[in-house]
Amino acid sequence: MTQTTAESPSRRQRAQLRVRTLRTDRWWLAPALTFVALTGFVAYGFWAIFDPTYFVEPYLAPFTAPCLATSCPEGARLFGFAPFGDWFTLPPGILILGLPAGFRLTCYYYRKAYYRSFWLSPPACAVNEPHKRYTGERRFPLILQNIHRYFFYAAILIAAILTYDAILAFRNSDGEWGHMGLGTLILVINAILIACYTLGCHSCRHITAGRLNHFSRHPLRYKAWTLVSKLNARHQLFAWMSLFSVMIADLYVRLVAKGVITDITFF
Repeated sequence: MTQTTAESPSRRQRAQLRVRTLRTDRWWLAPALTFVALTGFVAYGFWAIFDPTYFVEPYLAPFTAPCLATSCPEGARLFGFAPFGDWFTLPPGILILGLPAGFRLTCYYYRKAYYRSFWLSPPACAVNEPHKRYTGERRFPLILQNIHRYFFYAAILIAAILTYDAILAFRNSDGEWGHMGLGTLILVINAILIACYTLGCHSCRHITAGRLNHFSRHPLRYKAWTLVSKLNARHQLFAWMSLFSVMIADLYVRLVAKGVITDITFF
């Protein structure tokens, strides 16, 4: 008598599918919308960097902050300084382009977003990707994603500068405090969203208290970690909201500076 045993699940051959996916929903919609949104943002960013109209008292377009070149109007310069002197003739926005761009490019959420929408790696869950092999982020250029934590420090600085510029937006054209316009409100909202996105970064959560073994011994760091964790839970939301807010704020200032629209003054 021959004894038979059931085949082990681990030894069963994986099903061979001839279709890309068995999903019947519109799985392609999310990566398609992400592709359009990110492409539009990049296109606007390049236009804004080379656009010379970026300042009108008391508003400075966020894509040009901080304005450190001599070509910057005096009211737009950070603390009145222009450390790059007359030799720097390129648009001032190029000076700081790599800091916020590098932070978003290496962000954990944005990696997922553009890996799916631009590289189709994979385009969605349970959808086969066109690439035959996967090497992860161990080789050039993706190994550069590991410097995200260093871009975080630069992003904190940029967020602080945008907050400072939003505070200056409460001054009128004569430098007196007490001004409140639609531009002021837009810049304040943008600064808040940028701060929420930056502080909700995974690197910030790790730096705050990610390496502690006993929270009870570090109550202040634990409270900070709790706050950052709440922001981190909505990191994707703040990533998109801050992406659109910085573009809207930048465009609004430029349209006011060009005379296309008039800033609404509340008081």
